[in-house]
Amino acid sequence: MIESERNKIFDQWLARHKGLLFKVVRAYAFTPQDREDLFQEVVLQVWKSIPKFREESAVSTWLYRIALNVGIKWTTKTQRYQEMNQPMPEISPILKEMEIPDQRLIWLYEQIAQLNAIDRSLTLLLLDGFSYKEMAKMLGITESNVGVKINRFKKELMKRTDKQL
Repeated sequence: MIESERNKIFDQWLARHKGLLFKVVRAYAFTPQDREDLFQEVVLQVWKSIPKFREESAVSTWLYRIALNVGIKWTTKTQRYQEMNQPMPEISPILKEMEIPDQRLIWLYEQIAQLNAIDRSLTLLLLDGFSYKEMAKMLGITESNVGVKINRFKKELMKRTDKQL
């Protein structure tokens, strides 16, 4: 692949799928600086991986997988340097009082942030409407494992919601 073709593809994909990539970044990085750093790592990996794209899946699915992998690796790498016992700040009030959709979204992202890397990825895929089969393929787990993990998260989310109410 010649350099100009690679650059053209990169520019097109980034323009078309920047929001998708940033959504994944937001699930793994919580400060503006960390989000910026992680986004740069994701974009760099996308650029490096363009010659490896085999058109076996949709571009968006392939880019999503790259972003998930980079997010998981980044989380592992940064956890080595950060204290793990810092409590998450409480951002939103009781769920019932959340009239504004943005507050509910913030609360949901808070809950997702508390999951381990694989469960976090799975939850993002679920929210984006991927099928169990697609999620299993992307994460390298079985469809039944996808179902089990999703049900566990839903039950845990309901418990957390009940505690706040």
